[in-house]
Amino acid sequence: MQLLEVAATSRAVAATAGRSAKVALLAHCLGLAAADPSPATVPAVVAYLSGELTQRRTGLGLAALRGTPAPAGAATLTVAEVDHAFTRAEAMMGAGSTAARRGLLHDLLARAVADEQRLLVALVTGELRQGAAQALVLDAVAVAVGLPVGAVRRAMTLAGSAASVAVSALTEGADGLAAFGLQVGRPLSPMLAQSAPGLVEALERTGPAAVEAKLGGIRVQVHRADDAVTVFTRSLDEVTDRLPEVVEAVRALPARSLVLDGEVLALAGDDRPRPFQVTAARTARRSDPAADRLRTPLTLFAFDLLHVDGTDLLDHPVADRRRALARLPDVDVPGLVLTPSVEVSDPGDTAQVAAAAAFVTATLSRGHEGVVVKALDAPYAMGRRGAGWVKVKPVHTLDLVVLAAEWGHGRRTGRLSNLHLGARDPDGRFGPAGGFVMLGKTFKGLTDAMLAWQTEHLQQLAVAPPGAEREWVVRVRPELVVEIALDGVQTSPRYPAAVALRFARVLRHRPDRLAADADTVDAVLALGAT
Repeated sequence: MQLLEVAATSRAVAATAGRSAKVALLAHCLGLAAADPSPATVPAVVAYLSGELTQRRTGLGLAALRGTPAPAGAATLTVAEVDHAFTRAEAMMGAGSTAARRGLLHDLLARAVADEQRLLVALVTGELRQGAAQALVLDAVAVAVGLPVGAVRRAMTLAGSAASVAVSALTEGADGLAAFGLQVGRPLSPMLAQSAPGLVEALERTGPAAVEAKLGGIRVQVHRADDAVTVFTRSLDEVTDRLPEVVEAVRALPARSLVLDGEVLALAGDDRPRPFQVTAARTARRSDPAADRLRTPLTLFAFDLLHVDGTDLLDHPVADRRRALARLPDVDVPGLVLTPSVEVSDPGDTAQVAAAAAFVTATLSRGHEGVVVKALDAPYAMGRRGAGWVKVKPVHTLDLVVLAAEWGHGRRTGRLSNLHLGARDPDGRFGPAGGFVMLGKTFKGLTDAMLAWQTEHLQQLAVAPPGAEREWVVRVRPELVVEIALDGVQTSPRYPAAVALRFARVLRHRPDRLAADADTVDAVLALGAT
């Protein structure tokens, strides 16, 4: 199958408004993929149409795209050989690997026609915008083989892999999907949550619900089969060897087989969460788990039970799963805590809602992110964001100043996109008094209209870059204020104030505001204390 067929489908999907029409386009492309004899084709097409590569880490990014060659005159690339090339890039390590990966990517781009180049650039940068995420592609799998969408989604839940589900559905039909079942030791696709601006709005969606602390650690799924315990992250990476205390805690539970959903969190002496990066670093390190455990012990906060002693609980409602989870630790298990929660059995009861609101306030005061409101009658419908779970957490906003911008790629070619953001430093704590402190970059939230406006405006503010400045970075006079939404700040040695913005996105440009009125670095640092 030629890559051009996938690229053309992606472009057509992006230009199509209706969900059913998008699904039809995707289903046609998946049918073509199923006819290809290469075993790599279907998994790659599913990934590409979902906006992803099949490889987790290729080492390729924006820098590798500088000096992109001109498009080829004719399409010759196949999906299988493109997937193989990215697999080669993923395997490259050591001295010279960066240049080798870049050369491999440029060889691909030189053989790609314009549509294929757009697709490849979008996949490398993670900026494929076509209005079709993985859930829609799975719906298209169902249409392509004439099976119920629910059957495909459930198989995805149990398999944890869209590619394996698509291969089974497209090659074996209903029998292939029926073969997927909950298997202790094989990770399941995690259930996700919608967002709501407040508790009342969340309860309007869920009805009777459990209001549960949202902890902001690293989500894990823990499987136990007798003494064998396996720990997976939300992305289904296995991290068992890095979390010995989690393994011990789950082995201490009075069950021979189980599947737990939860979060691991590093706590300070007062039981407040330590910065997110502390927990993230523990789960990422491979070197010496025993020593890391002594320095930074992790606590497992369990919030769901999906299987216990031979009984699958996926289709049971939240209320039943919570009761089963509460019965599990009938003794005190060091390193394991049931996630704090309160129940609202009647959202129309003002006393219950007030108690839940007080719980939300207390949860935030302890340094946690917010709450997740879980409908008491909801099954564990993983792999999609449904109204069964709704998260509520405060969104912080800051007025920051643009210090520089980077030329974009893919659909943003010719536009100034990635913004370098700074806060005022009136006292000169991290540089010259009255200057600005770099806090990070973002291109999130920018519409095409915003990109066009800021490209024109920032070029008017551009200053001559120093000789060492990279050619794709345009430094500007610190005059344009942008309103930024963020989830908080995190420690970062990359920036002068040792903090960076977490999940920052642009809400709007504020040319009506002066840079002198932007937020200070002290205001940013204060977010780290909340």
